[in-house]
Amino acid sequence: MLDTSARLLRLLSLLQTPRAWPGSELAERLGVSGRTVRNDIERLRELGYPVDATRGTTGGYRLGSGAVMPPLLLDDEEAVAVATALRTAAQGAVPGTEETSLRALGKLEQVLPSRLRHRVRALAAYTVAVPADRPTPAVSADVLTVLVSACRDRERLRFDYLDHAGSPTRRTVEPYRAVNWGRRWYLVAWDVERADWRTFRADRIRPLEPTGPRFPPREPPHEDIAAYVSRRVSGAAWRYHARVTVHAPAAAVLERINPAVGTVEAVDAGTCVLATGADTLETLAVHLSMLGFDFEATEPPELVAHLRALAERYARSTPPAG
Repeated sequence: MLDTSARLLRLLSLLQTPRAWPGSELAERLGVSGRTVRNDIERLRELGYPVDATRGTTGGYRLGSGAVMPPLLLDDEEAVAVATALRTAAQGAVPGTEETSLRALGKLEQVLPSRLRHRVRALAAYTVAVPADRPTPAVSADVLTVLVSACRDRERLRFDYLDHAGSPTRRTVEPYRAVNWGRRWYLVAWDVERADWRTFRADRIRPLEPTGPRFPPREPPHEDIAAYVSRRVSGAAWRYHARVTVHAPAAAVLERINPAVGTVEAVDAGTCVLATGADTLETLAVHLSMLGFDFEATEPPELVAHLRALAERYARSTPPAG
């Protein structure tokens, strides 16, 4: 049986998970009686930990919120995960949180046992983040907090917004989710005036306070909101859009493309239409060639001309057939 101090630490670790623990289950986990569990709960309360108790079939003990944040107990994997996340944040994943992330990381590394400190430092020393191929517009932590709070509270949000062309607009929306895609943040929301779902770049949002009235929940635009955003964002950023007839079953083409870079519509059992795009004609041509199927491209004209030029170049680069 664990001694009292070790048992209290184990009990506190269990209570920090986001669920209610029946007294009988805690007693079984700790190998003690129900009375000992109740006594230990009282000891934790005396030490300043706000342990809440509820009755009923779904009741039990859970750690509540208090006036101060109690120390957290993390297992080895949790500690390494938190340290890695803090280091990523310190590198500017969310602008405005770098300094606080560094402070928190320093405090965490100071109390880590040596075996974990070596793992965390190895991750830092032998991993490299690939820089973005273009500058990433910053979104402040304050703006993100406003967005996610409005999503959580289901409150209408008003904000000034710069659209894709750089024109200023004012929007009133019912926010649903804030989504991180690549190195950017997006807000998925129901646009009240346009009566449709829209995706907004968070770095172009300037929230207006106070927030509006609460709204009833809506059916989301897609069951996989991350996939929904990736398709809309990638398509909006493309300079060139193409619809290509592919001589292969739709299922076979879907196996070879990321949903973020195209949609596939079946024509018949052996033919489909791929709607895709890219920032450059070169990239678009490479993607099409990697499908591994015969295809016909009819638009845009720039793509057709580029593919013809490639075909002539390839023909010149290979010797005639014997």
